[in-house]
Amino acid sequence: MKIFWKWAACFDPDIYFVPDEIIEICNFAKISAIETNWRYTEGKTENEIIKLGDDFKKAGITLYSFHLPFTHDDDIASFYETSRIKAIQRLTNAIEQAGLLGCKAVVLHPTTNHFDTKIEGFDRYLSQMRKSLEDLVPVAEKLNIIISLENMLPRQGERFGSKIEHFKIFQKEFACKNLGFCFDTGHACVTYGSDGPSMFFDEIKENISIFHIQDNAGDRDLHIPPGRGLVNWNQFFKKMAQLKFSFPATIEAVPFSHAENSKFTKQAWKNMFEEVNGVAENALNF
Repeated sequence: MKIFWKWAACFDPDIYFVPDEIIEICNFAKISAIETNWRYTEGKTENEIIKLGDDFKKAGITLYSFHLPFTHDDDIASFYETSRIKAIQRLTNAIEQAGLLGCKAVVLHPTTNHFDTKIEGFDRYLSQMRKSLEDLVPVAEKLNIIISLENMLPRQGERFGSKIEHFKIFQKEFACKNLGFCFDTGHACVTYGSDGPSMFFDEIKENISIFHIQDNAGDRDLHIPPGRGLVNWNQFFKKMAQLKFSFPATIEAVPFSHAENSKFTKQAWKNMFEEVNGVAENALNF
């Protein structure tokens, strides 16, 4: 078996806010794709966003995915209509900005609150999300972008979007050409344990449009590189390879290395990508 995909990086724009610095790191570390987010584009004009996308493209860096806002005010399943409508307006604007950058898929949280669906009512969340997607999916269709619902951390019990059962309902209710899933291995590990990512993957693999690859100790969202935590990567990477997808898989982690003022050296980024690729290659030949 072989790796069919290329790896993408995540850079925090609050730390790596100069595009030329990101491009320099990517060129040195041989990173050919990155996942952007709303903080790259917020407050910029259309021409500025287009230029930013062109700068990355000229440097040979693919901008495939874009993380939509996920603050408390960005809840598509909010029970308060005033809040939900404001969230849709902000998210619509962000999807349009992702299109200007040239991105093909966006990450969307099913909810941004942490409450238990067993107490609050799963159907209440689902009903609100349905109304939101009825507004957001047509925007994505016009831009040829895939909205990708991300599996969540469990937080306070059975959080909306944290369980396999939730996503099976999402598949039945919403899956279409412009609506898929962002699969986060770290979130699945916290929810179900070291074999959780493989178990979750098996149920939703046909609708995955973005991967967030990260590791942890099973009790909290650490965002450390694969091989540094408890995820069963031998099992999971084999399943990824069987899917034979071609879009970039995002390593949603930072180097396991010393940082100076929260910044890592170019060599540290290169080492992380080589290490993760090695973990994947070993898994596929295990």
